Amino acid sequence: MKKNNKALVALGVVTLAMSIVGSTMAQSAPVTLTVSSDLPLQGGSADQSESTNNVIKLLLKQMNNKAGKYTIKFKTYDNSTAAKGSWDDAQCAANAQAHVANKSEVAVMGTYNSGCAKIIVPILNQDPKGPMIMVSNANTNPGLTKAWNPGEPTKYYPTGFRNYFRVVTTDDFQGSAAAQFAQSQGVKSVYVLNDTQTYGQGVAQAFTTEANKIGMKVLSAGPAGEGWDAKQPNYEALFTKIKALAPDMIYIGGIFDLNGGQLVKDKVKVLGDNTKVKLMAPDGFTGYPDFLALKEADGAFLSFTGLSIDLFPKNGKAASFQKDYLKAYGKAPTSSFSVYGGAAMQAILDAISRSNGTRKDVYLKMKSVNIPAVKSVVGTSITFDDAGDTIYRDITILVVKNKTETTLKKITVK
Repeated sequence: MKKNNKALVALGVVTLAMSIVGSTMAQSAPVTLTVSSDLPLQGGSADQSESTNNVIKLLLKQMNNKAGKYTIKFKTYDNSTAAKGSWDDAQCAANAQAHVANKSEVAVMGTYNSGCAKIIVPILNQDPKGPMIMVSNANTNPGLTKAWNPGEPTKYYPTGFRNYFRVVTTDDFQGSAAAQFAQSQGVKSVYVLNDTQTYGQGVAQAFTTEANKIGMKVLSAGPAGEGWDAKQPNYEALFTKIKALAPDMIYIGGIFDLNGGQLVKDKVKVLGDNTKVKLMAPDGFTGYPDFLALKEADGAFLSFTGLSIDLFPKNGKAASFQKDYLKAYGKAPTSSFSVYGGAAMQAILDAISRSNGTRKDVYLKMKSVNIPAVKSVVGTSITFDDAGDTIYRDITILVVKNKTETTLKKITVK
């Protein structure tokens, strides 16, 4: 019996040792998590989306593809279609399901278009293993995080958990800042157009509201002005109608992808260049080489919901990252939105590094993200309010000169 007891004890010791070794190996084995971007890779936004993905790839390379103890794999999703040439409702919904189905994926950087976000966020919100977070570098429609249109933002969060964040400010601030700037340029009357989509209607509505508030004469009807049909071959009839009203400015709320080039051409053809009748557009027109290449774009004013690249600090991570990007890709990022994609990814990686690697815990850690300005690729600290919005309300005003976006001023909305 004693011999058997000794044998059993010895066997138990060996078993325990093997268990400890196995446990240690399991704990030390690298865990790979997937983070993704969800952007329109076709159509007018393709250049900007490619640049955004390049920013993220460079950032991950600099971090040795690590976030804390986790190895990070980066996956890109395309939410556009060749037929549409921009983001597509059905593709956004399909992508959302794919994010949830990808077992290793814990977070999404995107989207570029607010309308696409409004489709994806509720699906990620109801993820049984989540919610899964999405952090946007470019969504600016207020309704994603605050009361705007009926049912917003509650309808995007069926579980009650706020799994959506963004590193740029919102169109209620962009639109009001743009209207104030227009008035400072001597504009007394304005005709407002919108692209009939979520983003365009939102920023046009904000501009119209502020313009009325400060005493400008809004010649267009409706809370967001008049919608333009992106499928029209030209807009000469539209601007001929507007010409009779003699506006000082045309404000275009929308994205360049939706036949914005033809709209700008016909504005100049019928109403004259942008010194005669001023033209202003929001950040849906920034970062588009095809827009800047138009001779009719010269003199157009633009606004951007954040800092333009030349307003980034000249020291810290923001400055060094610009140099590193130029060295890696031989050219500067296409627009600030691309670099804000890096800021969004920095927030995601910070949350992952402090998490237990599950979607739910990454979501919980997002609430306490606080990256100091000196370590941020955009030069401002990265942190969020309770709604998921950035705490910064900086709007950059630019003008198109010699096929280049030139910064005029920064407006900080109180």
